[in-house]
Amino acid sequence: MPVRPLTIVCLMLLTAIASNLPAADAPAGTPQPKADRRDAFAKIDDVPSLPRVLLIGDSISIGYTLDVRELLEGKANVHRIPTNGGPTTNGLANIDKWLGDGQWDVIHFNWGLHDLKYCDDKGVLQAVGEGHQQVLEEAYAANLEQLVTRLEQTGAKLVFATTTPVPNGAKGRVPADAPRYNAAALKIMTAHEWRLTTCSPSPNRGCRRFRSRRTCASPRPARANWPPRLSAASKRRSPPSPPDSKPAT
Repeated sequence: MPVRPLTIVCLMLLTAIASNLPAADAPAGTPQPKADRRDAFAKIDDVPSLPRVLLIGDSISIGYTLDVRELLEGKANVHRIPTNGGPTTNGLANIDKWLGDGQWDVIHFNWGLHDLKYCDDKGVLQAVGEGHQQVLEEAYAANLEQLVTRLEQTGAKLVFATTTPVPNGAKGRVPADAPRYNAAALKIMTAHEWRLTTCSPSPNRGCRRFRSRRTCASPRPARANWPPRLSAASKRRSPPSPPDSKPAT
């Protein structure tokens, strides 16, 4: 029987939760986290007895936020950043605000698709050859290293999601760039020994609650932001002390 899209990412989150806490399930009769089920950005009212999970990412992660909340209902308070995470430069500029003052048990995160895109000086998507890559690969790796180091300061278990493949014909992105950026990211995750979630495109799955149903139309082979199918491999470690850092561009 095929595994539901997003099921494995939830299992990865549960594994990370379980490694931090003696039990992930809420006791019988425990109130559930409340949020507007139609809105990925809805404010979550935490159930104190449940662990706190933070999702960080771009429109891909917006697309799976509500499904993750549903699958982890009664097991975790699932939050997400209140915006599209964009490139690593945006992450470095906002990471402290996104993390806030609360304690996180698990953080699931991704940057990449907006780093490798071609854009103008204002960050507006352009055709390849008419713009420049928003964040070059070396700068992406340097920024991601800084972001991982900052996330480790939280003491949370980390799960990194690789960037979804770019389909042929997608405006402003080159299909061969996604594997290169992922390879750079995986070197960092391997060095830090954190869990990995691998995303691959699945245009007609996980769309039910995506913000715009236009991404679910079939066939749409040239969109880079399909909701993902997820598979995973895992590693774990205790976080080190991080140095101060500035973004590369």
